[in-house]
Amino acid sequence: MSDDTTGTNPETRAEPGTEVDSTDRMPENVPDHEGEQIGRRQGMFGVRGTGDTSGYGGLDRPVQMPGSTPPPYGGWMDDVAAALAEAARSAGVESAVERVVVHRGEITFFVRREHLRALAARLRDDDALRFELCSGVSGVHYPDDRGRELHVVYHLLSMTHNRRVRIEVTAPDADPHVPSVVATYPTADWHEREVFDFFGVVFDGHPALTRIQMPDDWPGHPQRKDYPLGGIPVEYKGGTVPPPDQRRSYN
Repeated sequence: MSDDTTGTNPETRAEPGTEVDSTDRMPENVPDHEGEQIGRRQGMFGVRGTGDTSGYGGLDRPVQMPGSTPPPYGGWMDDVAAALAEAARSAGVESAVERVVVHRGEITFFVRREHLRALAARLRDDDALRFELCSGVSGVHYPDDRGRELHVVYHLLSMTHNRRVRIEVTAPDADPHVPSVVATYPTADWHEREVFDFFGVVFDGHPALTRIQMPDDWPGHPQRKDYPLGGIPVEYKGGTVPPPDQRRSYN
């Protein structure tokens, strides 16, 4: 399918105000290396059949993942990559790192989920790495990334070397299991529970994997992109704002 956004092709013409412009072409908004398109973003929240009051109802953009970055990565990133490769070899998991992405000056190591626990221990304990703190665990749902719909991202900090890296693992919707790293990083306890609560990722080995914000009997996982957009009426100064799924369309 053609990616014509100039308006010359009526079948692919972009909505007014959503054409690719100079802002989209700025270096910080362009992946460092050509990656894979895993879907299209339509509207602010991908909503269908409900009123989009964001002002971005006509947004239609490809979801583009940054491609793998070949070495050298630059500065201390090369030191970390070399130390991590050596740590993986010494742990007997040479194939643990699938690929490395450097984007916007930050480095992300994509790790095969079956090797996550072994590599996490090395990231913490190896003298050349010493990533002592997991500051957060994030979940992402890419419904069109076939076989890799669920992504889990770990944000690690080395206080010894003053460095930050990301570790990213993926899992399919059909098998949403990822090993827990709580035994290595106790700070991941509540973060893994939150990702489970909102995305449905099951962290095997977690000491108490229960919901953390939604009620225990809540159906579904509300930050997945296939979760229905709903809400409750809100009263404000005598007026009532209906929930999003009951608002009129502004298109």
